[in-house]
Amino acid sequence: MTNETKYQIGLVIYPKMTQLDILGPHQVFASIPNTQVHILWKTKDPVTSDEGLTILPTTTFAECPKLDVLCIGGAGIGYIEMMRDREVLEFLALQGKTAKYITSVCTGSFILAAAGLLQGYRAATHWLVRDQLAMLGVEVGTERVVVDRNRITGGGVTAGIDFALVVAAKLCGEETAKTRQLLLEYNPAPPFNVGSPETAGEVLVDRVKKLGSRLIEASLAQTKETAKQLKIQN
Repeated sequence: MTNETKYQIGLVIYPKMTQLDILGPHQVFASIPNTQVHILWKTKDPVTSDEGLTILPTTTFAECPKLDVLCIGGAGIGYIEMMRDREVLEFLALQGKTAKYITSVCTGSFILAAAGLLQGYRAATHWLVRDQLAMLGVEVGTERVVVDRNRITGGGVTAGIDFALVVAAKLCGEETAKTRQLLLEYNPAPPFNVGSPETAGEVLVDRVKKLGSRLIEASLAQTKETAKQLKIQN
């Protein structure tokens, strides 16, 4: 291994994002040999997540080099705001022209789609809003990580670590990814088998849908508007 940086990885953050969507992948990516990880935003001012964690960007959009991996995480209301943020969408579209892998975690896939980067691809997102993502010309997968050519997308929030290990294997080989998984002792053993709607049961799924009803409604409204702007017929 040399000191030369081989891979440029960019993690786009934004106000009211879901912090784990980025922190999980960062933990994996920062440990890969010959990589430089950029925490990206419009400025280098602190960015506060929807859970109140403050993160400092390391690189602005204007300073960002051409990326090998472009990644954006999701949020609650925050991702809906990013779907109509022209500066963010233009940055994603620009980097998406040359990035080796265009990726997202959770509802970050909506922002990629709003930037015109997911139409005609399969992708994952949080289960609550799968139907809305399909309205943007995306074939929605239910897998924890969906790989379609150079688009790699993770499902809801905690899928970020799984997603990052898949990307690590693509970049540096399976043995490197396996080594990182063991170093992290990533060996999930959740206390309850309710981590997806397929296993949670109807009562619990309905309860969570009610808790997320305002978000679902806001997402649907913005998705319809974005689909109209992208001239996607539904």
